[in-house]
Amino acid sequence: MLEAKDLTKKYEDGLLALDHLNFKVEPGEIFCMFGANGAGKTTAINLFLGFIPPTEGTALIEEIDVVKEPLKSKDYVSFVSENVMLYGNFTAYQNLDYFSKLAGKRNLTKAEYAHVMKRVGLQEEAFDMRTKNFSKGMRQKLGIAVAILKDAPNLILDEPTSGLDPKSGQEFLDLIIELRDKGKSIFISSHDIFRAKQIADRVGFMLQGKLVMMKTKKELKGEDLNKLYIDYMQEHSGAE
Repeated sequence: MLEAKDLTKKYEDGLLALDHLNFKVEPGEIFCMFGANGAGKTTAINLFLGFIPPTEGTALIEEIDVVKEPLKSKDYVSFVSENVMLYGNFTAYQNLDYFSKLAGKRNLTKAEYAHVMKRVGLQEEAFDMRTKNFSKGMRQKLGIAVAILKDAPNLILDEPTSGLDPKSGQEFLDLIIELRDKGKSIFISSHDIFRAKQIADRVGFMLQGKLVMMKTKKELKGEDLNKLYIDYMQEHSGAE
């Protein structure tokens, strides 16, 4: 479970990046958050991961306050960023081995690493390739593999389909649905409205640090999500 309670971030220059954000992602649920650059999505993620402190409010992972117990909270969450950071001189196998051991998974075999890389759609010839030679899409797939191996109950994904071709993008959606069905709480920050609508149980629209709309999949049935997003952005920004 992921929960934001009046989560607020105001920077020293006066910028209110996040304004009393409230939401909860339950086990077995996918919540997709949309918003333009600067809307507050990345700030929210950084607060959940403990990269920056909140000005007000609380970020909870499995009911653990990420400020009061930062190390404990990180045991219960996996994160895949838009730009996955890997050790370039390590092979895909070596990166998986390193990050899995860092997460406390010390008994995984090379066969298990190979299985998860195949599962995320990474081609076999890349398994022994140094990741400095990977494309962005290949890095994204390996980042997702790292998250799967950690097997945390919560996933935070920042633009996870960035750099993926249509086939890989669909494979990713299928994988996320599978993880949701296993009881994971999944928070996705995205610009990809078309793909997100296929998997989201709830969606939210962010604008200038505020969550201006939240709807369930049932409430969105028959809606044009792209048009709805544009209409909300114009309405709440005061645009004509």
